[in-house]
Amino acid sequence: MIGYEPPTALPRDLLDDSELRAALGAHDFGTVFRLARSRAGISYSRIAAECDIKPARVGTLARGQGRVTSFDKIARIADALRAPGHMVGLAPRPWEVVEAPAPLTSEKNGVTVRRRTFFEAATSTGLVATLPSIAKRDDAPKRLGTADVEALRTRTARLRRLDDVLGGGDTYRVYLGEYQHTKSLLRSASYSRTTGQELVSVLAEQAQQAGWAAFDAGKGADAAGLYKESHAAAGEAGNSALLGNSLAFLAYQTIAEDKAAAVRIASRSCETNTSGTPFRVRALLHERRAWACAVAGMQNETEKALAAAREALEESSDGEWQPDWAAWVDSTELDIMSGRCWTELRRPLRAVPILEQALARYDDAHARDKALYLSWLADAYLTAGEVEQAATVAARALDLSSGVASIRPRRRLAPVLEELSRHRGLAVVGDVLERARAQAG
Repeated sequence: MIGYEPPTALPRDLLDDSELRAALGAHDFGTVFRLARSRAGISYSRIAAECDIKPARVGTLARGQGRVTSFDKIARIADALRAPGHMVGLAPRPWEVVEAPAPLTSEKNGVTVRRRTFFEAATSTGLVATLPSIAKRDDAPKRLGTADVEALRTRTARLRRLDDVLGGGDTYRVYLGEYQHTKSLLRSASYSRTTGQELVSVLAEQAQQAGWAAFDAGKGADAAGLYKESHAAAGEAGNSALLGNSLAFLAYQTIAEDKAAAVRIASRSCETNTSGTPFRVRALLHERRAWACAVAGMQNETEKALAAAREALEESSDGEWQPDWAAWVDSTELDIMSGRCWTELRRPLRAVPILEQALARYDDAHARDKALYLSWLADAYLTAGEVEQAATVAARALDLSSGVASIRPRRRLAPVLEELSRHRGLAVVGDVLERARAQAG
């Protein structure tokens, strides 16, 4: 699960083939797909699924008809085939891990020093220079102390900022690398009991971040596994806030398959709240329970959970410490969640005003999230019978989601667009449907 490799990954001998290398360099993916099937036995249906391309289009490309030109599609294909970025004119992809072929050892002052080489995380948007280098960790300290753990926690917080502007398709391997590094420290370094407990707490936090990126990238099995590992680590560390958050993440992912189970898990997450739980964490757990209840159609429980979340935010006190992973929870976020809940409960008169006001305050720089939230506003307008306004909002969501390495905006917009298609006679609806088709490639 953690060492996931897509079933469409090309074997090394094929990647070394001159014909394939030339086709990749020319972005002639039709030839690439044909070679993948004939030389590696990779079916077109598998390629379509991993590359997020319609099966019919894969066949069309393989017959030499059409081209793939959009940046995000090229990056998606490179990731699915595990073709290194330089072969298709991209920066190194996040999954490109540089490892020593075997553990290297050297004798220094009578002590055997194990040297590790970690991957240099890169992203498809050219942020290589801004990422702290993971590859510069060859000489991890053998004895860890409080300062080392705090450095890891600070680094985790810095890398978390990538999620503000990038999708999980770009960040997953970065976060996964951090998690794996900390896990290796737990196995190989020495530390006091207190330091070890804090190190496991950092591991739980990193597992949640990696799990979230996996979920955002459409890697559901990876996400579930990481959330469960986070839950175990948070319990071992005695960190009730992270324990509750791991349950909230699991509930969020479970909703699509089992609404009742999601409500139960979300309720368990809220049970971890105590008088000492940071107020943003309490608010976060309550609002995620509200979401589970809303999707399950439980209006009264939704209202109670939203009220509890707002009460937690209103009880905040100046100077109270809050974990970085919950720093984004504020009144605007809660308003957006409230609007999403009312949309799910088919109460557009309550959903539209609060979403309109909150999204007016929400920066477009958070493109993935704003696109997602706009999809609920469009949905609410449809429920209210305001088709033209729904189409206008959906178009805005499409614009924001373009090029973002996340499957969730388009997945969330799909039923909205399907509903809009019943009104394709309206000019504004026709325009947004055509825009959606063009983006789908």
